[in-house]
Amino acid sequence: MRQPALFFGHGSPMNALGGPYAEAWRALGEAVGKPRGVVMVSAHWETDGLAVTAQAQPETIHDFGGFPDALHAMQYPAPGSPDLATRVSHLTGATPTMQWGLDHGTWSVLAHVWPEADVPVVQLSLDRRLDARGHHALAKRLAPLRDEGVIIAGSGDFVHNLRTWKRAGGEPYDWAGRFNAAVKAALLRGDDEALIDWVGLAEDAQLSVPTDEHYLPLLYVAAQRRPGDDVSFFNDVIEGGSISMTGVRIS
Repeated sequence: MRQPALFFGHGSPMNALGGPYAEAWRALGEAVGKPRGVVMVSAHWETDGLAVTAQAQPETIHDFGGFPDALHAMQYPAPGSPDLATRVSHLTGATPTMQWGLDHGTWSVLAHVWPEADVPVVQLSLDRRLDARGHHALAKRLAPLRDEGVIIAGSGDFVHNLRTWKRAGGEPYDWAGRFNAAVKAALLRGDDEALIDWVGLAEDAQLSVPTDEHYLPLLYVAAQRRPGDDVSFFNDVIEGGSISMTGVRIS
């Protein structure tokens, strides 16, 4: 069965411990069932050159600091898949590696989507050498995997400006809301050109995406859309004024 493509607005690592976003992720997992595997592109793994994790049992990476002990102690023992890593390598030219694992952009979300940790997961890195168009073109090469029982997923945030984040919470900044809405509208109309040219997508782009690593994983999901696919959203909230939790399902 053809699998969906999924983008997760992952927000703070604290979401790994639960809350309303985690509840929506769990509901999504129940709705989509268990695929043969997942290829995840996370905002938190950038490399010079393209890499894919190839371990049979990837490490749970705690790539953050200053959070509660319960979060640092959390493990997500999902298996990897050397076979899937090889398939991704053949499709994309990515170099298989044992030097990474599952970072928090991946496990903080998937710990709720598949809490039994029984779905194989490999991560594909963000190649710093590519521009947005290059990432989108690379993502197209992953398309056959959907028909092979594999979910193609991205984890980041449409809007991700930590400098303006309101630690105590509060209403979204106007610019954050406008950019989030512009991205959603482009997804609904299938306008990948607008998503690739995110700087020109809306006047609010540079405040919303001061650096691109949290935005680029979206292109890996948008690129999977085929004629007849539906686009829907979950966790469509802007947290702390400037972090978009919006998730996308293409199926």
